[in-house]
Parts: sequence; structure tokens; C-alpha cells
Amino acid sequence: MFTGIVEAVGRIAEVRQRSGGARLIIDATALDVAGAAVGDSIAIAGCCLTLVAIDGAMLSFDVSQETLRCTHGLEVGEAVNLETALRLGEQLGGHLVSGHVDGVGVVTRMEAPRDDPKSRLLEIAAPADLARFIAVKGSIAVDGVSLTVNQVADRHFTVNLIPHSLAVTTLGKLGLGERVNLEIDIVARYVERLSAFER
Repeated sequence: MFTGIVEAVGRIAEVRQRSGGARLIIDATALDVAGAAVGDSIAIAGCCLTLVAIDGAMLSFDVSQETLRCTHGLEVGEAVNLETALRLGEQLGGHLVSGHVDGVGVVTRMEAPRDDPKSRLLEIAAPADLARFIAVKGSIAVDGVSLTVNQVADRHFTVNLIPHSLAVTTLGKLGLGERVNLEIDIVARYVERLSAFER
């Protein structure tokens, strides 16, 4: 499990195609990897991956074709948000994030609010099958970043990006039409499952 509080931004240095998927090699220079070990889970742009090799600050992960199919941004040169797994007893600063990407959204607006020129209002169009899980004041992970939903209209939702989030994550560089990984709140997923039995 993760919290959606990004610890560092890394860059995908290499993607090696292999049978059934690919191996990603990520330059994680900005991440504290002193205690990292093979087998650890690390969220890469919101996608939980298993660490398979460590070479200094270069971290390697094997990715299946299914993961490549349902996520975005796992290409050479891409900047990616990094977060190590939550340890028992650590502060839960964001919300519970599993690292299982539910779908890919598209940026439809990115602008500074009139009353807060240093922040950004980010609007995203979610896939139709995910829209029902997104609620005002609910939580959502965008490229692995825990955010609070401000408004919802049909498939579109908005979140506010404060200066800190813009500075320490990849979200500040988003532009119109760009794609982002989305993970809905785990609570919404279970509520939907339970309500299916009551119908």
C-alpha cells in the first residue's frame, strides 16, 4: 500500500522489451534508496511495481503486457513520480493507494485560479466506467499523487494543485491532451461491490 505522497521524481532511463512485457530501468537519484531491497514494492507514476535489481541509483522493474496496456507514461525519457511502500506505523498523509491503475484520463484544462495564481486548477476527463466512482471531496490518485476532488461534472473532475505539489511531482508539467494514470479511492471500489449484492 501507498499514500499518494510522492517522495521523488525519477526518469525512465531504459525500456528493454522482453517476452511477456518489458524491463524498466529508472534513474532514481532523487529517491533515498539506502534501505531498498530486491522484492520491494515501489509506485512508479502510480503503478505498483516490484524492484528486481539495484545498481546504485538505477532501479529495475519487470512490467507485464497487461500493466503496459492499462497504464500510461512508462516510456524511455518519461519523468515519473516515485513512492516507496507504506510501512506499519508511518504517517498516512494522503489516502490509501494500492498502486493498481484503474484507467487513463485525459487533461482537459490546466489553469491558474484567479484568487490563487501560484496554484493550478487541473481538470481531467476520466474513462466512462470510472466516472461513477469519483465524488466531490473524495480522494483520487493521479499519476500516483493523492488529490482531493473539487468538482465533478459527468466524466470530468477537477482538483487543485498547490505550489508544493507542482514543485515536487510531475503534475506541474502537464498540458492539454496529456494522459494520466488514475486510481479511484479503494473505499469507492468496495462500496460498489457491496451494493451489487443488494440489487
